[in-house]
Amino acid sequence: MYDVVLLTLGPEREGAAGCGGSGGCCGGTAATADSCAESPRVPVLTCADALTAGGARVETVTARSDAEIDAVLARLDGPPRPDGLAWPDVDGKTRLVVATASDGQLRAVLRRLVRRYAPPPSRRPDDLAGNRTVPDLPAIGVLPLDPALAGAGERPTPGDLAGRLGLPRDPAEVARAVLDGRVRRLDLLRNDGGSVTLDGAVVGGADEAGQPRPWRGRVEVDDHVLSAGEEPLIGCVVANAAGYAVVDGVPLLASVDPADGVLDVAVAVPVLARSGWGRKRVRIEVRRARGRAVAVTPREDRVDYLDDGVRGELTRKRSWWIEPGAWAVYLV
Repeated sequence: MYDVVLLTLGPEREGAAGCGGSGGCCGGTAATADSCAESPRVPVLTCADALTAGGARVETVTARSDAEIDAVLARLDGPPRPDGLAWPDVDGKTRLVVATASDGQLRAVLRRLVRRYAPPPSRRPDDLAGNRTVPDLPAIGVLPLDPALAGAGERPTPGDLAGRLGLPRDPAEVARAVLDGRVRRLDLLRNDGGSVTLDGAVVGGADEAGQPRPWRGRVEVDDHVLSAGEEPLIGCVVANAAGYAVVDGVPLLASVDPADGVLDVAVAVPVLARSGWGRKRVRIEVRRARGRAVAVTPREDRVDYLDDGVRGELTRKRSWWIEPGAWAVYLV
């Protein structure tokens, strides 16, 4: 029998700003008031009933701060280690389902998992893989809180990470995956700002009309330079799954594998060209590269960016690197 915790991220309380976003809901930027409801939403209750029917002991928790998220994640700890490090229990009977109103909310939970289990460099244990800074994080059940799709039997839209990863949306199917399904391990992006990226990040903002705002910056993937910072860019995508792969209608990345052990990066550069009639026109040149790490150094004072749907500003060099197979989800 499994103990299953159904975690929902609730409204932020005073002192909980570190939960992942600035939209009034822990980890999100565009969640509605209903997404941040105090009481469990219908998909949560339906999933809890299905888990109980499957023989699990179920507890629903609404976390409104990092500390409350951490209290839930502590239940996934393994036995004490001689080195004193917190480590996930590979044979544990406690499973976690995260009810998400946005990709940013799921990211908020993964950020806390990484913070809990990533050892400091000075205490790096011998049993940690050489290409990783975190151990295998516990698998997570993902319950999308999309009232239009959850339980409706419709095909998932490509607008969220659950849809792009092919995860179940129906609460009963989510319960079945957690209790009887399989685990799929996925790559994780960490960055030097202390956060993580599950899906992707796009660097570069838009004006009032929704048109890309050009900016300059150096973009370097491993030892390959996509832009030296001397030409304007209208888009820069750092992708782990397939999110944010279109800028101004131009597809920057044709396909992205979230479990191939590399990150995908593309920049869009406007180039002045002449047509056969001698007329000047602007075409978009897309440059792509794949590798283990990417560094983006803005030449502007600040550049807007979206990371898993959470808005931010880039004011200095930011680096992302791949953690192969670091996190995992339950599939049917």
